[in-house]
Parts: sequence; structure tokens; C-alpha cells
Amino acid sequence: MMDNAWLLDELAFAGGEHVDIEFVGGYDRKQGQPDPAPEVEAFLAQGLDAISTIVDLAAGTGQFAIPAARKFGRIVAVDISPAMLEFLRREAAGHALSNLERVQAGFLGYEPEGPPADGVHSRHGLHQLPDFWKAIALDRIARMLRPGGVLRVRDLIYDFAPGQATEVFERWFAGAATNGAVGYTAEDYAQHIRTEHSTFRWLFEPMLRTAGFEIVTVEYHAAPYGSYTCVKR
Repeated sequence: MMDNAWLLDELAFAGGEHVDIEFVGGYDRKQGQPDPAPEVEAFLAQGLDAISTIVDLAAGTGQFAIPAARKFGRIVAVDISPAMLEFLRREAAGHALSNLERVQAGFLGYEPEGPPADGVHSRHGLHQLPDFWKAIALDRIARMLRPGGVLRVRDLIYDFAPGQATEVFERWFAGAATNGAVGYTAEDYAQHIRTEHSTFRWLFEPMLRTAGFEIVTVEYHAAPYGSYTCVKR
């Protein structure tokens, strides 16, 4: 796609902990049990079905990919971390899912095989990329989808003005877990703000439109969490 001399090394950029299988187990516990139903329903509502192909970018431990494989024709679980993919393999082993594939790659390096996909899903992955690379990633996502294909993305996206940051973050921290073994603490949230790359809603939505997407639905779950359903024009 582009000269490797300037292509971001996503594995290095994501942090060494993501290649540590012990970290990945803890990561999965801290994620809790996010209900995949809203993500699945978003694809069903746009007409995807049992013969559809969905690419799950930054698939992590498979909390979407495994249940989605029971509903759709083919799920390609893509993650930059071999440890994440190994954890996903173990989790999927008891489910007899012949339509679930695993690919080690990132947003910028994944090269699809076969016809264009019907859907792309990504949950809490794009914030690993600075905004320049987010825009590149969204363009690549659009190119891997058929016309009318569906993007469902949930991420930490800031739905507030810059001057509201202190107020919003203090409220966010107040609802954090106190036990870091089972949930995200206030310090985890603070580290995310300092070292990762969540963006403002008023920057993210133009990126989607520039990539060729129509935004169909938007839901925000408190200021930092946004979910988007988009259709490729």
C-alpha cells in the first residue's frame, strides 16, 4: 500500500504488553463481558446475514468475533498481537466455529483476500493510532468494503469541548473501578489520556465522511464512549 520507510510499526506502537500472554489474560478480565448484541444487531439492521463476511479489526480476545461467527457467514479476526490471537484461538476452540479466521495484522497492514467485505467491526482499537493514521486506516477500511458495506466502530471518543476536559475527566474517574485486577481504575483512565490517541468527536466524524462513509447512527455512552454505524457510499 505504501513505502515501509514511513509506515507506522503498529505492533511496536501498541506497546510491548500486547505481546505478553499473561497481560492479555488480565486484559480480557478487565474488559468484563461487553454485550456483543448491539454490535451484531447493528449489522443485522443494515441487512447483513448468514452469508455475509465481516472483518473484525483489532479483534483482541474475540469478544465480538466469537458470537458474531454464530450469526454471519465468515468472520476474519485481525489483530496485530500474536498473544491476542493465541488467546482468541483458545477461547474459540470449544465452539466449533469453522467460519472464524485469524490474521496477524494491523489497521495499516491488513491485506484482505477474496471479494470485498460486507462489514467491518472495530471496538476500542482506533485510539491506538494518532489522528493522521486514523484517517489512513478509515480510508483503508472503506476500500476493503463493498459499496453499501457497513462499518461499526465503538471507541473512546471525546464528545465535549476542550474547555470541558477537566470536568468530564473528573466525572469519568469518579466512576472507575477501585480494583485494577477486575476493572479500569482512575489511573488507567489517566494513562489512556496521556499516552493513547482518543480524538474529539468533531474531528472523528469528518474523518469518517472523508473516507466515504455516511453516518447512519451515533450513540454516546457518557462523554468518552461513542458507537457509530456507517455505510460506505
